[in-house]
Amino acid sequence: MALKTTVKDMVAAANAEIETVPFEDAKAMLEDDAVQFVDIRDVRELERDGMIPGALHAPRGMLEFWVDPESPYHKEVFASGKRFVFYCASAWRSALATKALQDMGLEPVAHLEGGFGNWKKSGGPVAEKPVKKKD
Repeated sequence: MALKTTVKDMVAAANAEIETVPFEDAKAMLEDDAVQFVDIRDVRELERDGMIPGALHAPRGMLEFWVDPESPYHKEVFASGKRFVFYCASAWRSALATKALQDMGLEPVAHLEGGFGNWKKSGGPVAEKPVKKKD
């Protein structure tokens, strides 16, 4: 089957239009209350590999719904005015997600260069996935 465009092409096009935050800059943002890291990986990836400390888990499949203030699934954190830095495992999903949210009007948005894999390889701190509290 011949596709009109490939995922690789889509990621490259997104990267041409979004901000990419290098590891050292991202690490320096960890203590900044005006920055919110957002992990868009599948919950199984978080359970297996951990996540950036203080990151919000927003599954990729729900992200646009959580960001849109008119959606019944809207999460107030996305109306906070913070700077959002999205990441996935290798920066492909986060490039597409960041581009989609930028197109929706969420700002400022960026994504983590190399994703969580690069974060871990570069020695960034890793936390376990928070356990959900039962009501």
